[in-house]
Amino acid sequence: MSGPDSLTADLVKSPGGPGPGPGHDPAPGGEAGAGAEVRRLVPGLRLRAAGGRIALRLPKRPLATGFALLAALVTVAVLALGTGDFTVSPADVLRALAGAGTTATDYVVNTLRLPRLLVGVVVGAALGLSGAIFQSLARNPLGSPDIIGFETGAATGALLQLLVFGGGPFAVAVSAVLGGLGTALAVYALSYKRGVQGYRLILVGIAAGALLSSVNAYLMIKASLDEAHAAAVWLTGSLNGRGWDQLAPALAAVALLFPAALLLGPHLRMMEAGDASAKSLGVPVERSRLALVVVAVLLCATATAAAGPIAFVALAAPQLARRLTRSAGVTLIPAALMGALLLTVSDFAAQRVLAPVQLPVGIMTAAIGGLYLMWLLTHEWRAGRR
Repeated sequence: MSGPDSLTADLVKSPGGPGPGPGHDPAPGGEAGAGAEVRRLVPGLRLRAAGGRIALRLPKRPLATGFALLAALVTVAVLALGTGDFTVSPADVLRALAGAGTTATDYVVNTLRLPRLLVGVVVGAALGLSGAIFQSLARNPLGSPDIIGFETGAATGALLQLLVFGGGPFAVAVSAVLGGLGTALAVYALSYKRGVQGYRLILVGIAAGALLSSVNAYLMIKASLDEAHAAAVWLTGSLNGRGWDQLAPALAAVALLFPAALLLGPHLRMMEAGDASAKSLGVPVERSRLALVVVAVLLCATATAAAGPIAFVALAAPQLARRLTRSAGVTLIPAALMGALLLTVSDFAAQRVLAPVQLPVGIMTAAIGGLYLMWLLTHEWRAGRR
């Protein structure tokens, strides 16, 4: 294995490991010299466990960015929980969350507002993480599940259940997950030609998304007026009325999928250097890619099942996280935190911009995403003219 991680592994020796071979002069200072060399070449915070046999390197800037995003998320959450027709001070919000609030503040904070907030955090984190995985696999910032049709496939599954079969909320959620997963597997199979290339995955995904959008439009036209209105609200993406019933399955799914994504993260980073390089490092490229696609699609479909198809969070969150961390590689945890922050801020704005009218959060994320794309295109155009 080459790169910084292998350098750390080569230079940091565990106790009892093989010593220098014959004719090899030890580095000055022994292990202390090796440790100094690691610190010089591979900057960052290092954690050790099991007597030094397990070492973890945490780059300082991504770590600081993650804590900053987490602090911003907590701040916005406290403001969102305390703002509304019944205003609660930040101190009273914290008391209510700790179980020491009054009856009124406990009801407003924990019963009325907290479930919606938590659904937004979980959905945003799932979308941010899903977008980071897809953009890394496609090696293209447009490789987002809402661009390449996977969210549209999840919406198709949900609409079939809503408008054709008449299923309940649980059936709609299951159909959304199955629709997204089926779409992803079809796109993956159609993109496969001695491996899956990023540009081919994006083109096939865009085509599949366009086809499924026409199916969704047909289902809406054939539905009754009341059913079409309810489906249109759901297709916009909204957190209105979301509660513990939507939070529990979404949180359980993300709690299972998040560790799976982190375990596959090292393979994803190696694959960014190219399939040939990853194979030379012992990475089972196609199996890893398929596993990552399944994990990312399930994250996206879970978010869609909980709140409907929400645009631009999966597209913008990984890019913003990468710019903040100044990282050339994939940034899974910062992308998840950025997605949660974006969706929480968007929902807070959707509730307050035109209060007492509450907009669906999908309208606000689309507006923010459009502004972000305009800024990105302008920035790239100016950079190209230099």
